[in-house]
This record gives sequence, C-alpha cells and structure tokens, in this order.
Amino acid sequence: MAEVGSPRRYHFVVFGASGFTGRYVLEEAARCAAEAREELRWAAAGRSRARLETAISQAAESLGKPELKTEVDIIVADVDDAESLAVMCKQAVIVLNCVGPYRFFGEPVVKACVENGAHCVDVSGEPQFLEGMQLKYDGEAGEKGVYIVGSCGFDSIPADLGILFTRDQFKGTLTSVESFLTASAGPEGACIHEGTWQSLVYGLSDSGTLRSLRKKFGHKPLPVVGAKIKRRSALFYSNEIQQYSVPFMGADPAVVKRTQRFLHEELQENPVQYGAYVGVGGVSSVVKLLFAGLMFWILVQFSFGRNLLIKFPRFFSFGYFSKEGPTQKQAAYVATPIAMVQAAFTILNEPDSLPKKGGVYTPGAAFAKTTLIDRLNKHGIQFSVNEA
Repeated sequence: MAEVGSPRRYHFVVFGASGFTGRYVLEEAARCAAEAREELRWAAAGRSRARLETAISQAAESLGKPELKTEVDIIVADVDDAESLAVMCKQAVIVLNCVGPYRFFGEPVVKACVENGAHCVDVSGEPQFLEGMQLKYDGEAGEKGVYIVGSCGFDSIPADLGILFTRDQFKGTLTSVESFLTASAGPEGACIHEGTWQSLVYGLSDSGTLRSLRKKFGHKPLPVVGAKIKRRSALFYSNEIQQYSVPFMGADPAVVKRTQRFLHEELQENPVQYGAYVGVGGVSSVVKLLFAGLMFWILVQFSFGRNLLIKFPRFFSFGYFSKEGPTQKQAAYVATPIAMVQAAFTILNEPDSLPKKGGVYTPGAAFAKTTLIDRLNKHGIQFSVNEA
C-alpha cells in the first residue's frame, strides 16, 4: 500500500477531532502538516459536523492559520454506524483514532480499518482493549498489510521507546529497567480528564477478564537475562526520587512486555525486564492515597459504586480528575498529541522500516527500526541518557 503519494483521498484522518483529546491532536496535526515537505491531504471526522467546524475554527485561531477552515475537510462518522466508518476508512491511508474509552468505542474503528485497508493509531491505555484487538485482528491485519498500533500517546510511547533508546545507548547488555513517574502542579493547579478516570475504573473492575484473555495467547514465559528484577512492595519509600511510591497502574508494563516478547520471538533479541512506579509524595499524600484507594477498591467491585465513581470523578479523586478536564491554563497536554501525530507520520513516511507484515502492534514493535525517536526529540519529547 502506498503511503505518502497514496491514491487515497486523504493521507490521514483525525477521528474524534472535536473531543477532548481530538482537539489537541487536530491542532498538532495541523501544525505538523504545514511543516511537511509534501502537501498532505487530511480531514477531521466525528459525529457532529457543527462541533467539527468549531474545533477546526479553534485550531485555526490558536495557530494563526485561518486557511484551515477551508483546507481541512470534514467527514461525519460514528462508531455506532459501521457504514460511516467504512466510508471514512476507505478514504484514508491512516486513521488517528481519538475516540475513547476504547473498551467501549475502539473495536468498531479497528474493524473498519482492517476491513478497508487503513492503518490506525490510537492513544489507548487500556490493556484489555489493546490485547483483545491483537488476539482478534492481528491475523487479518497481517494478511491485508494493515498496521494497527495502539498506545501511541503518553501511554505508552515514552516508556516503550524509552527502553529501546536506553538499550541502544547502554554500554553493555541492558537486562532491566525501572521507571519512576513524578508530577507537579503549576500555579493554576492540576486536573486530568475523566476519560482516563473511566478507563481506570472499568479496567480494575474487569481485571479477571484480562487474565482470561491473556491465557488465550498461550505465551511461554520470557527468558530472564541477567539477575531477575526485584518487584517493589505496594507502598515504599523511593531513594531514587526521594518520596513514597506505588506501582504504576497504567498500561506501560503490559505494553513494554508485549514489545519485548515481539523483539525476542521475531528478532531474537534479549528481552528487557521492566518495573514501573509512580511517586505519591510525603506522609500526608500517603494518608490521602490509602483512604482514596480503599474507597475506590470497595466501590469498583459493584455496579452502583462504579456508577458513583464515573458520575463524580472530581469528588472521589480529590479533584485530580474532572468531567471538564484541565483548563487551558492548566493543560500541559503535549506528549500525547505529539506522540500520536509523529507515530502516524512515521507510518506514512517510513513504510519500509515497519515490521515486514501488517498486524496489531505496540509502538516499540512497530517503530523499533524507524526514526520515530528522532522525530519525537525534534518535536519536544526528549529521550536522553545521563551517565552517572
């Protein structure tokens, strides 16, 4: 399938462009398309033409590019309308799917892309969706030469590609990596959109399904190279970041393991062990975490509790999550749209550097032989190794 220079009407389509994540991706896509060496044809897609027109107008104003209002086409498509998704996918080389939670809305897009020959990237941080799509569509995508690449946002490009970058820079054989995520609020405070909260609620409530799903792959344990990494406790004081920490509850560990399995089984590379943690702060933060964690764990077990958690994210998360998401002054939402757009552009421009056949891939598996890390470095997501 041709990429840049494709006979398809659009090089890429941003699906869900009027949603919270989609608006950021739309703006980043417009910025990068303007910088491209070749003229790129693209469109914004979603359920409402009026909302899409508003999103494009806002991007045009933010970027100082009034021409976007006429240059960016609009496609009306809905995850509940398979025919509309097919029409969208038939016109696109690649679809940037911003419609989540993906466990509810992601599969129709993957299905339409595979059936109609369009590549797809998403920013899902939901292991059950990601691995379910691999189990269900990897074979058909491979036959049709279609690349479906999940987790192309903050979940999980920094972790997944960061390990590959560290391995390549490391003097010797890299056998294990631990990561520690820390966050701090600016003067306007901090807030995260409810979509991430919903993924967390439904993911934890349905963890048994994920375990059953993984058994269907029939994977053998990956070999351990070097000393086996020591798993930390559920709450510990980290000397590395000088604060209390807990295991990271996001998709990074699962995505990294899938990448390492692919590199070991397909390319005969030594797998790297990985442990991910997040800093929670001092003693007062630990007390809040324990209280909130206990309440969350109890509520997530029952449907009425999950409904409460979904309905009142700000209350149950002590203000860290909200239905509105961060305000413009609070937003530092840069990694996800940059990573997603650059992943899509890598597929467009470097098809010969992708795995030999299509399929459902992690970022590390799909982009291990590409220049994506260099692209990200140029656009503000920095990968670096500092020698002690």
